[in-house]
Amino acid sequence: MEHTEVSGNLYGTSKAAVRAVQAVKRICLLDVVLQGVRNIGKTDLPPTCIFLRSPSLGRLEQRNTDTGQSLAAARADKLESSKEPGLFDLIMANHSLDKAYRALKEALSDEMKKAQGTGPS
Repeated sequence: MEHTEVSGNLYGTSKAAVRAVQAVKRICLLDVVLQGVRNIGKTDLPPTCIFLRSPSLGRLEQRNTDTGQSLAAARADKLESSKEPGLFDLIMANHSLDKAYRALKEALSDEMKKAQGTGPS
């Protein structure tokens, strides 16, 4: 379904893995880089794509958990994502964990109902 190389590491998601999650009436959440989002959009599995934007790249730098290469990728993703109309269904800022969680839950509410068979299909 999607695969990419980030900072020398290979990452990917198979359609079978997503279908296995759907089979137990759940929605599958993926954390992918921008190229992965583009690849998923080309599949027969219709995604809801949400970009969770850090309020500032300075916050990422302060965590000291990311390499220079991954920070460069984050900067590029942040710039590129705003230039591609229609790539994301929702772009939300991560200023507060509680607010971001509520916004995500609201954005995925219809998807959760569909997965459980209680909403519009």
